[in-house]
Amino acid sequence: MDLSTALLGLGDAFSLTNLAFVVAGVAIGQIVGAIPGIGPVMAMAIAIPFTFVLDPLVAIAFLIGINKGGLFGGAIPAILINTPGTPDAAATALDGHPMARKGQPKKAMRFALYSSVTGDTFSDLVLITVSVPLAVLALKMGPVEVFALMIFAFSVIAGLVGDSILKGLIAAALGLLAATIGLDPEHGTPRLYFGYFELFDGLPLIAVAVGMLAVAEILRRLVEETSGQAAAIARQDESDPANSRISFAEYWRCRFVIARGAVIGTVLGAIPGIGSTAAAFMSYASAKRSAPDGESFGTGNPKGIAATESANSAVMGANLIPLLTIGIPGSISAALLISAFKIHGMQPGPLLFENQGRLIYGLFGAMIMANVANLAVGQMSLNLWAAVIRAPASVVFPSALVFCVVGVYLSTGGMFGVAVMLLAAIASFLMRAFGYPVIVFIIAFFLGSNFERSLSQTLVILDGDPANLLAHPIAAALLMLAFVSVVWFLAPARRR
Repeated sequence: MDLSTALLGLGDAFSLTNLAFVVAGVAIGQIVGAIPGIGPVMAMAIAIPFTFVLDPLVAIAFLIGINKGGLFGGAIPAILINTPGTPDAAATALDGHPMARKGQPKKAMRFALYSSVTGDTFSDLVLITVSVPLAVLALKMGPVEVFALMIFAFSVIAGLVGDSILKGLIAAALGLLAATIGLDPEHGTPRLYFGYFELFDGLPLIAVAVGMLAVAEILRRLVEETSGQAAAIARQDESDPANSRISFAEYWRCRFVIARGAVIGTVLGAIPGIGSTAAAFMSYASAKRSAPDGESFGTGNPKGIAATESANSAVMGANLIPLLTIGIPGSISAALLISAFKIHGMQPGPLLFENQGRLIYGLFGAMIMANVANLAVGQMSLNLWAAVIRAPASVVFPSALVFCVVGVYLSTGGMFGVAVMLLAAIASFLMRAFGYPVIVFIIAFFLGSNFERSLSQTLVILDGDPANLLAHPIAAALLMLAFVSVVWFLAPARRR
């Protein structure tokens, strides 16, 4: 990939149209992140069908803007009313809400904003730096290695997400089974279509994603008892400007905490399945353990906010490392981006850099632009977000449900897609009730077609003899690691 391609991609990113959609995405992400129970993942799932009419770069940049804005937005209710807007902001509430109760809610939110943008920018720079070399390395991997890598990824994700690796593996198997619905890619034979010719092309990706992520959560929230959950917004103490502003010296005192959190979030984010919540709590624990005033954590120490927000935001850019280089999503938001790539005619993986290099560098430019927009929009809108979180659930969730139905209807061209969406929502609701991780199901479903193709090619290359794996040492090592990871995650279950 030459320098001219990179410069052309960056030029595409910094267009007025792209800038407008990035800013809009960031603003929407902050709003939905500030409403407990909505979150950027649900907003992305709802927004994907509406990006059909956009150019690929603008559509992906818009979705990434939503995700980045939601990373900070989740910290707002965590600080103001001790109710995290997103799960990864739960650790932010430990020091953010006590700081708000001291009369410094704006200062706490600014610490969260600055730390979030810093961590996010760091992980984006790592993504830009390492993704191209990793893609070149991934191009040297054949079908056998890709198949083994997917097996290893499924074993790790199934073990890290949820309470039971057995349930995680079952969820992955169900996701792969759902991906086989439709025409056999080798012979063109219809499978599991039950007389519905609309299923010849498989289950609609958008309908499944919106149903399992957005509609299921909306239904769960609508049936919950909401009385008594409202809380008063913390009152800002305006008598001292220092209660709402952050000086450079105050930010600089948190530099080591922010840097540590950014590194932790980037490393964990590059590993599929761990997620931003684990990164936030790990960074918080590390900051508390290493601080000389560790006992002050939990009482309103701004370093606690800086540690969690820098870590959970750094996960976002790192999640795209396995997505762009080998086509394996590291989180739900990354899995949703896969569906967005596919509906715009792109296949994530190493060939994306070779075939769509200009688009990739445009995406990198849009990510940096989204970080600046996140800082600017968040800085100007702190008072607005505090008002938004008071919106009643009786208005928010029915409106979101209408958007889901309209979006899926338009994207699938009829009511059949809406029916699939509702069935997916019911399946998601039941899976959560019985403890089966929905995340694993969705990732396996999105990777199902690639997995089946790699499996078929592997069987041909190995000629049906497992002993031929010895000629593929990388694949053999990955399969051994998959076996070790399953045994490792099963060990705690046996001890219980």
